Parts: sequence; C-alpha cells; structure tokens
Amino acid sequence: MATERINQAADAAGLAAMISRASEQTGDGKRGLPPVERWNPPFCGDLDMEIRADGTWFYMGTPIGRAPLMRLFSTVLRKEDDGKTYLVTPVEKVGIRVIDAPFVAVEMTVTQRDGVTVLTFRTNVGDVVEAGPDNPLRFEIAGENRELKPYLLVRGRLEALVSRAVMYDLAELGETEEIDGVSMFVIRSGGAVFPVMPQAELDALVT
Repeated sequence: MATERINQAADAAGLAAMISRASEQTGDGKRGLPPVERWNPPFCGDLDMEIRADGTWFYMGTPIGRAPLMRLFSTVLRKEDDGKTYLVTPVEKVGIRVIDAPFVAVEMTVTQRDGVTVLTFRTNVGDVVEAGPDNPLRFEIAGENRELKPYLLVRGRLEALVSRAVMYDLAELGETEEIDGVSMFVIRSGGAVFPVMPQAELDALVT
C-alpha cells in the first residue's frame, strides 16, 4: 500500500548495502552513479528519512552524520513527475521526505573557457556540476521577506539549493540584459543566460 512506512533500522542498513552493491555493479565509471532513471522497481513504501532545507539528512529523527553514507544514498535519489523523491534500487523504490531541495550547493568557482564564463558548483554530497544549458540555474522569490533562492539542476529532476554564502558570490556576477523588452538581471554560465528577476524589481528590493 502507498501508505506503508518502512521505519526499522535494519531496513536502512539493508538498503545501504543493496545500494552499495548496485553502485559497484552498474556504476557508469565516469561518475560512479547507478542508472536509476532506467530502473523500474515496485514501490515498497515510505522510509522514515528526511532531507532538511540545510541539506542535513535524518533517519528516524536522528541526523545521519556519516558523509559516505549520505553520499551513497544521494546516488540513488530520483525525483519523479509526481513531485516526490525516492531512493531507487534495481529491486525496490522507497519514498523519502525532502523539505526543499535534496542537495545544497556549498561552493562555486568561476573560470573562463574560450572567452565564456563557466560557473562550477560543488554540492554537500560531492557532486561537481557546471551550470549551463544542460544544468540550468533557476531563481525563486520566496517568503514574506521575498528571499531570493537560486537552484541548480544537478541531474534528472534533482536540484541543489544554492547556499546563502554562495548566493552572494553568485549575485556579484550578475549583469543587466534586455529580454523580451524587459531589462532583466541575469547570470551567465556555459554560454547560457539565466534570468533572475526584472532589474527594476531588484532595485526596489535593495533600496
């Protein structure tokens, strides 16, 4: 049943062991990521696991403090078109809770490649992603305080929330460009242009 919940400690340990074996057997070599988009196992219920907005993983209400275990679980995450996020192995699929985004971008480097600015991000679980046409940035204005929240597409439908510290560095790289007749504040990376917000709206926020 969809409401079934898996919450025994043995389930998490067994799932971790299965994921490890799947990674060893089917990793693509280049990134060591299992081909979760090609797997279609049955749904086996919800695991009492949560990824909070700051990127901290919890299992049964307790933080998962081991970085290698977090990394292992992160390699088999899949967000589906129902908006929910799952841990997926060749033989089972279990639901988990994600408060905001499953990853957090905690570092950014700026390089030039053939005269083009390239922004490269590192996530809290070790993914290194170049922002560009295949991995776009998007921006939301959230909350009563109209907080700017940038997101980076990491893979599939999985995104990283850009941390506040990195966001400030990112904003320093912005420039103004006219798009469809509107003066927009934009970020460039990998030959792509990512609109943040109308320049007039940004000016109103900072004054």
